[in-house]
Amino acid sequence: MPDARHLPQPPVSGDDLDLTLLRTFLAAHRAGSMTRAAAELGLSQPGVTAQIRRLERRLGVTLFHRGGRGLTPTAAGDELALRIGPHLDALTAALTELAATAGAPFTRTVLLGGPPELTAVRVLPSLAELYPRGLRVRVTTGLADDLLAELAGGGLDLVVSTIRPRGRALTGVPIADEEFVLVATPQLAAGLDRDRLAADPVEVLGNLPVVAYSEELPIVRRYWRHVFGRPVPRVPPAVVVPDLRAVAAACAAGAGYSALPRYLIGDLLDTGRLVLLHEPEDPPINTFYLAWRSSAVPHPAVDAVRAHLAASAARW
Repeated sequence: MPDARHLPQPPVSGDDLDLTLLRTFLAAHRAGSMTRAAAELGLSQPGVTAQIRRLERRLGVTLFHRGGRGLTPTAAGDELALRIGPHLDALTAALTELAATAGAPFTRTVLLGGPPELTAVRVLPSLAELYPRGLRVRVTTGLADDLLAELAGGGLDLVVSTIRPRGRALTGVPIADEEFVLVATPQLAAGLDRDRLAADPVEVLGNLPVVAYSEELPIVRRYWRHVFGRPVPRVPPAVVVPDLRAVAAACAAGAGYSALPRYLIGDLLDTGRLVLLHEPEDPPINTFYLAWRSSAVPHPAVDAVRAHLAASAARW
């Protein structure tokens, strides 16, 4: 079978291409293993393998290279996952909502983990349609490594993570990106020569107070490295607070400049309380992943939250 980057038109009718085959393929692609996909879907490993081979025959392409270390998607497999993933996630969410509307209650509390800022501003609001239908959720916030360890140990059902899960125990799929921007109040920005900022950031920003998430200035340092190609000046930060919402509030109060996720400060930018100091062509980007245990037994409540988050994250 050819290994094609662009999928050919399947030589079958739409009715003949069972959605079950696509769902099984997507589970295997995301899990990186027939065994983990089988556990997730409640099928046998030979059953998953047979469905994948059946789909490959229908499409006329090879979707996976099989090896001792699991599955490696071909270019055609990656393209198929990219094409169908958002649609199957949206379909799952729609079917879950229809079931809930018909009176099917959520019978299990969902244990959800994520970074505090994104969880408060994006994750929990995106589940608003599910709360009136009986969704119960308990949230743990913290650092990605800690949350993923708790997920692997069975203490959480789902985690929105700022790092890609590693190993076979967890499955993670990218769901959204955050863009970091350099901001300060209009008053602090007024005295800066922005035309010289890219050429000589140390001269322009070197004496400006910094507001940071931690003493190590992780986000500000990353912005300087990525955009300016040099380390941030060794100036003690004016304010250190381990919550990006508080960093934004301190910046808006005039404490200094910082690098912050654009999604988090949209209102402050819209009202003019903060302004962009720099608009590079290639801003720093961070990817969010939705993660779950590869061997977790499917449950309607967890599946509903997972599908809803995957479908709504495109609007974050």
